[in-house]
Amino acid sequence: MAGNARHVGVMRRLAILAALVPLLTGCGVFNGLSDTRLNSPESMTVTSPVFGVTVNLPKIYTCHGPGLSPPLQWSGAISPAPRSYAIVVDDAGAPISPYVYWLVFDLSPNTVAIGQNQLPTGAKQAQNSAGRASYDPPCPQTRSHKYRFTVYALNARINLPSGTSLRSAWSAIASHVIAAGRLTADASP
Repeated sequence: MAGNARHVGVMRRLAILAALVPLLTGCGVFNGLSDTRLNSPESMTVTSPVFGVTVNLPKIYTCHGPGLSPPLQWSGAISPAPRSYAIVVDDAGAPISPYVYWLVFDLSPNTVAIGQNQLPTGAKQAQNSAGRASYDPPCPQTRSHKYRFTVYALNARINLPSGTSLRSAWSAIASHVIAAGRLTADASP
C-alpha cells in the first residue's frame, strides 16, 4: 500500500513537471503574456499599490531612479494551501532572454505582500542574471520594455541557501508550483 501511494506521488510530480517544462523553456514562465495571469494549475492575482491603472513602472524602481524593489500584493483561493511563495522579476524582451532581475523564495505562506525595498523575514534571494542575490533594477536604455512580476505559490519550502544559483532556484521552484499570477509593467528609458 505504501509503495502504491509513493508511486502515485511520483506520477503526480512528473505530471506537474511535464506541465511546467514548456513554461520554463519559453512557452509560459518567461514569454510575454498580455494577460496578468499565468496558465497554471490555479491562478492568483498580482497587483502593486504604486503601478497605477496604466501599469507603468515608476522610475524609482529602475536604474533611472534609486532602484528600489517595488511593493507587490497577491491573492487567490489556492487549494491545497501553499507552503511558501516565490517571486520572479524578469524581462523576456532582453537581448539575452529571459533576463531575471530578482528571484525571491521561501516567503512564508502567511505572506500576501511585500513592501517597497523590503524582504520579509525568512525570505531568501537567489542570484539574478547579473550574478547577485539582490534586486537588480530594470534599466531600459533605448526603448520601452515589459517587465514581469510573477508570484508562484508552492507546495513546499525550497530550503536552498540565500545566494543559490538562478538555475538551482528555478529547478526547485518548478517542481513545487501549485498556482501563479503575474503583473506586467512597462518601463521606458
